[in-house]
Amino acid sequence: MDATSTKNIHTVEAGEHPQGRGAARADQRRGITLSEHTGGTTLSEPPFKTPEGHTLSASLFNQDLAPTKMKGRRWSSYSIFTLWANDVHSLGNYAFAIGLFALGLGGWQILLALGIGAVLLFGLLNFSGFMGFKTGVPFPVMSRISFGIKGAHIASLLRGGVAIVWFGVQTFLASVVLRVMLTALFPALKAWDTNSILGLSTLGWLAFIALWIVQVIIVSFGMDMIRKYEAFAGPIILITMATIAIWMFMQAGGSIAWQTDRGLQGAEMWRTIFAGGALWVAIYGTFVLNFCDFTRSAKSAKSIVRGNFWGIPINMLLFGAIVVVISGAQFKIDGTIIESPADIVQTIPNTFLLVVACLALLILTVAVNLMANFVAPVYALTNLFPRHLNFRKAALVSAIIGLVILPWNLYNNPVVIVYFLGGLGALLGPLFGVIMADYWLIRRGKVNVPHLYTTAEGAEYHYKRGVNPRAVIALIPASVVALAIAFIPALGELSSFSWFFAAGLAAVTYYFVADRKASYHDVSGEAIAVDSVH
Repeated sequence: MDATSTKNIHTVEAGEHPQGRGAARADQRRGITLSEHTGGTTLSEPPFKTPEGHTLSASLFNQDLAPTKMKGRRWSSYSIFTLWANDVHSLGNYAFAIGLFALGLGGWQILLALGIGAVLLFGLLNFSGFMGFKTGVPFPVMSRISFGIKGAHIASLLRGGVAIVWFGVQTFLASVVLRVMLTALFPALKAWDTNSILGLSTLGWLAFIALWIVQVIIVSFGMDMIRKYEAFAGPIILITMATIAIWMFMQAGGSIAWQTDRGLQGAEMWRTIFAGGALWVAIYGTFVLNFCDFTRSAKSAKSIVRGNFWGIPINMLLFGAIVVVISGAQFKIDGTIIESPADIVQTIPNTFLLVVACLALLILTVAVNLMANFVAPVYALTNLFPRHLNFRKAALVSAIIGLVILPWNLYNNPVVIVYFLGGLGALLGPLFGVIMADYWLIRRGKVNVPHLYTTAEGAEYHYKRGVNPRAVIALIPASVVALAIAFIPALGELSSFSWFFAAGLAAVTYYFVADRKASYHDVSGEAIAVDSVH
């Protein structure tokens, strides 16, 4: 949306048409102001009215927050599959799953734990994905349904706040891999890796800034460029990880250790299996919230189901098999337990192969960062300042914040990671519970999409001054429980299941405090929609 368009919507909010009094055509009075360009429809001026006559507000609406048209959506089953092909095989996920091996779970037990989590995630992500497909709106706008046009900032900023810190942290971790690759290619660069400027060496700064710039460039081209990058990176990651597993299997003489010397048995084994499955779901607690950011451009509901099927249960079982092989092979070779595939890559004796493996890990980390940690804060900031920020500008602001917080210092401070990120992360379960209960149980999927963009008091999502007090009432006790489980040592046994406790409590509470007798309307957003690629 350009400056003229924003000016026009402000003019209409004041009760005038941008071309002067009495100049509006009939179709504009109905709220449809569109232009045709080479077969696609984009907003040349914002549509000014909902079908009921409520004025759309520039404080809630711009081209990046508008619903996407059904026609022309580009995210196919393959697009969604490659989304998961990248994210599931992130280095952080490998560290988690290898940790199950270190705790004493054997091969089949690790596969079972991941399988339990995968089945649950498959269902949760389908429910979340269908919401985005039907409405065509991003997560901050989706949150307006439950929390109100102003209360939605609670949900979007919590999700975006967690993501923006992890964006910086993941960029730092990727820069470490880049430093390994550069010093392998140019040993003289090791001299640049010994000093410290604000906690990072000269080489570290160069590596971080280089990756920072690459990610900003990719995101500046919008969601369709992210789709293309994920589609490019997915096969590379799968081939690389499978190759590492095969190489480790051969290094171990064609067999592996199926578990450590202190394997778990009986009740403790089963508790760890179920805890592992629950934590696997909690890891994706961020993504089940804002999956609609991606599925708003999905071609069909079947595309979501197929993409999720191959990307979640099938891909996660492949991931589990790779974890079992590389962990068991390393343990058989020298009795040690690696932390992630990056540890293996650093030991590759051939410089060429080491560089190729490092490049693959860099491609992976950038792919994961874009989808998991960049998109959410971009939409959150756009939602906060829709008059001033579009997708590209918000991406730059997000990236700058991710830089100025000096994320390597945060990563090396356990207090920050545990209490700040852990605390914020614990609140995502209650958010999910409220949003899902409201959409599926209370409204039964009925959404008045145009009303998501108006501040009119009679509109469906105005509630009380823009905030739904019933959603807040449900959110507070569930959040207290989530934080208590996360930080009170006496409740440590429950910590693995905290996401389920918090999400479940929020959903049940909201179901009972919500107005179940209200009449909900199902109104498409096609009249105010934009092309999915704009």
